[in-house]
Amino acid sequence: MWIQDLRECCERNFDQRAEGQLEVSKIREKWRKAHSDGEVDEPLLEGLERRSDLLIEAKDSEWSKLLDDEGFWKAGWGSKVED
Repeated sequence: MWIQDLRECCERNFDQRAEGQLEVSKIREKWRKAHSDGEVDEPLLEGLERRSDLLIEAKDSEWSKLLDDEGFWKAGWGSKVED
């Protein structure tokens, strides 16, 4: 659910990177709270954090590439097991 929500907020702002990055920051606070409430487990939180870090730091061309990268949105992307 959280990865899908993250993707949807980015897709809504595909052509408005700065606005999308603000939305990523907002949704990030929500999943952090859900984690502290025990609703989001550690592996999911780590994956969401890895994605959000890249999205928030992305420049225009990187933003577009990340949003178009199907692998980026798959469960387990960037995990230590996958590396």
